[in-house]
Amino acid sequence: MVLLIFIYGLLIGSFLNVLIYRIPRDENIAWPGSHCTSCEHDLKWYDNIPLFSYLFLKGKCRYCGEKISIQYPVVEASNAIIYVLLFLSFYYNSKLDFVFFAFISSILIAIAFIDLKDQIIPDSLVITVLVLSILQKTLLHFYDGVPFPLMDSLLGLFIAGGIFLLIVFFSGGGMGGGDVTLIAALGFILGVRLIFLNIFLAFILGAVISIFLLATKIKSRKDPIPFGPFIILGFFMVLFLGEELLSWYFNILI
Repeated sequence: MVLLIFIYGLLIGSFLNVLIYRIPRDENIAWPGSHCTSCEHDLKWYDNIPLFSYLFLKGKCRYCGEKISIQYPVVEASNAIIYVLLFLSFYYNSKLDFVFFAFISSILIAIAFIDLKDQIIPDSLVITVLVLSILQKTLLHFYDGVPFPLMDSLLGLFIAGGIFLLIVFFSGGGMGGGDVTLIAALGFILGVRLIFLNIFLAFILGAVISIFLLATKIKSRKDPIPFGPFIILGFFMVLFLGEELLSWYFNILI
């Protein structure tokens, strides 16, 4: 079952690469078919097998010899690994949670890479995440009898969004509006308690990774470093380890 979930994650990851490339360019995500972004040659099915085609072709286009971005196998493998972790964490307790978090996680991976490449966070993807979360909580309430913490979710949305809106205002544009909508949607998913942890982890990750990038001269002080991927990394840490991290923290305080 884990192997099947991994393969399914690779297949969805391959589609995420289509979203990452085409959405910022306002291109149709269904047509035309996959093609090399350098020579525009249509790709055969065997050129497009997730992860394995990249390894078999040694990271180069079969037709023009241009290098294929490492993004493609990284996105596919990341999505597959996240799916396996979600399966192990949620499937046996709640199949609905597993399915919805899989969809949400895939969209968040797409958002992270779009932000990395193009410094934008598409509203359409953030709205999709929010709608999926509303549907998830509603179905869990009516089919599994899980309470729908509407007030906690709304407070998480408005408080997280409000904090980031203040940061945008006082930073003079150091953070974008897409970060505001993204953290607000995640606030709805996590609720007040866990979204604060998400924000804390995002800033810690952002600081550590940014210092590393500057110290190694991969980035200069003038280069923009998008914050969306740090928010999403923090979200995954909270999703899988949130309660454990909070327990560890409060045990230290006590």
